[in-house]
Amino acid sequence: MSTTEPDALLGPADIRELAATLGVRPTKQRGQNFVIDANTVRRIVRTAEVRPDDVVVEVGPGLGSLTLALLEAADRVVAVEIDDVLAAALPATVTARMPHRADRFALVHSDAMQVRELPGPPPTALVANLPYNVAVPVLLTMLDRFPTIERTLVMVQAEVADRLAARPGNKVYGVPSVKANWYTDVKRAGSIGRKVFWPAPNVDSGLVSLVRRAEPVATTASKAEVFAVVDAAFAQRRKTLRAALSGWAGSAPAAEAALVAAGISPQARGEALTVEEFAAIAENKPAATGPAEAESAETKSVEATSVESKPDAENKPEPSA
Repeated sequence: MSTTEPDALLGPADIRELAATLGVRPTKQRGQNFVIDANTVRRIVRTAEVRPDDVVVEVGPGLGSLTLALLEAADRVVAVEIDDVLAAALPATVTARMPHRADRFALVHSDAMQVRELPGPPPTALVANLPYNVAVPVLLTMLDRFPTIERTLVMVQAEVADRLAARPGNKVYGVPSVKANWYTDVKRAGSIGRKVFWPAPNVDSGLVSLVRRAEPVATTASKAEVFAVVDAAFAQRRKTLRAALSGWAGSAPAAEAALVAAGISPQARGEALTVEEFAAIAENKPAATGPAEAESAETKSVEATSVESKPDAENKPEPSA
């Protein structure tokens, strides 16, 4: 691989100049807080353990701070950008600052939630600075649609990082924690200060490492069936599982029967269970007794996803490189 010029990465003056040239003003709506520190993006790449043979997918590249650092280390980088102006400008930035690597870069101008295929070889790693309001659904969608992604490192709002990496019994353990564990082994991988962004956000950021499970969760239940139990359990997280899963099972006694069959106390709460235990409950779901019960379970599942994924600080921006 060719050696990159020392000044190839974007610094504070470069970011502001590029933004001014493009007429870009960071917006809260898309959580646009641009990384302006080259040491920070190189740290992210090191923490992600990006290898020379990796095909890295990046979501929300923005002006290209992290993109350029990834191109230093990986074989190829595919960036997914929803913003029209930023998507149009990024290839030119890569060509201007890293011409010898430009042929190793590809851009997908799309909403990451709508992407179902990527150009070139299958991705082996996901490295991204995600806006907090879409961080969890984007992360889970990418892990689900691109099973070749072995290693992931995302920078998200600190509270979201805590939720993703939480273990059973932790007060912030919930839907994101369990669903991330369906795909990967998750851990906190560091913190990022506010001063490395422009404009500086009013929330802290954290790094989360997710490594694809060597073996999938051992269960006869499908992902959808397991996730339905998870959603129902956390929609009413303060209730016992016997009560919280009554809609999912059709009745409280049916929920208790499923829990007992799975070897789990009906008096337990969702925050105490591992993803494997949720899978065991899904395997023992009683047969549906009628459309009313099915409708109730579906309604509560949708409500659970909405409640659990709702951030604590609704209007605070999340950094997005």
